[in-house]
Amino acid sequence: MITPAPENTPPATGLDRPGISATPAISASLICCDLLNVERELRHMEEAGTDYLHIDLIDGHFSPSMPLGLDLVRQARRKTRLPFDVHLMVENNEFFIREMLDIGAERIAFHYESAFHVDRLLCLVRERGVEAGLALMPTTPLSVLDYCVDRLDFVLLMLINPGFAGHKDETQVPYALRRVADCRRHLRGFGLDIPIEVDGRVGFDNIPGLIAAGATDLVAGTRSAFHPGGTLAENIHRMRQAATAGFSNRPGPACG
Repeated sequence: MITPAPENTPPATGLDRPGISATPAISASLICCDLLNVERELRHMEEAGTDYLHIDLIDGHFSPSMPLGLDLVRQARRKTRLPFDVHLMVENNEFFIREMLDIGAERIAFHYESAFHVDRLLCLVRERGVEAGLALMPTTPLSVLDYCVDRLDFVLLMLINPGFAGHKDETQVPYALRRVADCRRHLRGFGLDIPIEVDGRVGFDNIPGLIAAGATDLVAGTRSAFHPGGTLAENIHRMRQAATAGFSNRPGPACG
């Protein structure tokens, strides 16, 4: 059995890792696990060297799915030291943010599109010492970041429309690489080099391009970490190899 993490020993967060602009972080998606054997799956993620446990909390309104419940997340927190990387796809952001803060998440991103009080919610997260991120749908203008960049620890870019994990017919939006590059350029316009997390059909074939465009954090699902062609450890190793290829093709800061 997995030894529960001591309550007074929080895991290292993404901002603690060295070389954030040169070291990819892999956030393995909980909803892609075998949810009838979560404890076993958590152990496999730890052994494979996953950087984060990506938790998609969906309320069934913002997106037509509800794969995880609060009690499951609460139980998972007691069973692993993996930092929790929470992506809220909900309408009542404040409620879920407070729940995740109480559970002990290390980073929380909520959607601009469903938040009435973006600045206040970012402050709510950060005042508890948790990393605050803003998640954006594929076509949301990057200009919505302008007045809150000083409160952001990372940005999460959706590269698909929120729906169901593993949907076989859905692909990344055709402008995914341009979206990431534009976001990196936009942030650098404010003198920021914070992480950009990409979520949606992140696979072995597109990881090099996403990293080269400026992504740093990869949400890993059925096209990568949980690909049926390999074990979790093999797939994460393959992801890191693909990311290394992307870094070698990344332009300098002046080029975005």
